[in-house]
Amino acid sequence: MLTWADVIREANNGTPAPDHRVEKTDAEWRQQLTDEQYYVTRQHGTERPGTGEYCEAHDPGLYACVCCGTPAYDSRTKFESGTGWPSFTEPVKDNVVKYKKDSSFGMVRVEVLCNVCDAHQGHVFPDGPRPSGLRFCINSASLKLVAEDAKVQG
Repeated sequence: MLTWADVIREANNGTPAPDHRVEKTDAEWRQQLTDEQYYVTRQHGTERPGTGEYCEAHDPGLYACVCCGTPAYDSRTKFESGTGWPSFTEPVKDNVVKYKKDSSFGMVRVEVLCNVCDAHQGHVFPDGPRPSGLRFCINSASLKLVAEDAKVQG
């Protein structure tokens, strides 16, 4: 099980390589994504708390990267954090997200990105529920809910 110590180690030393990569030009991303999706995923933006499509969602399935379609989080690991963003306790696979130290806005956090296409998803914090103790605080605009049996790739 992924722990906060694992997250910090990967933020400092790198995340396991994804099974494949998806790379597109800025123009291709702009054509594919809505303005809000582009702002959040490609410009490292944040949607306003409580406004995201998946903030209060409880439908079963996998939450995939809106940019490349890689499944990242399972609805069974989603929980109500009270923060205004969808929260998960862990990714579906070790190499589908990567971690990066984020010192913006006068604080030190750990940014979560798609490891396949580098899309910004949100941040991870060490204040989640047991057993992982992690809270992946993820922007709805960076996700799309897909079928529960979608292939988990890296």
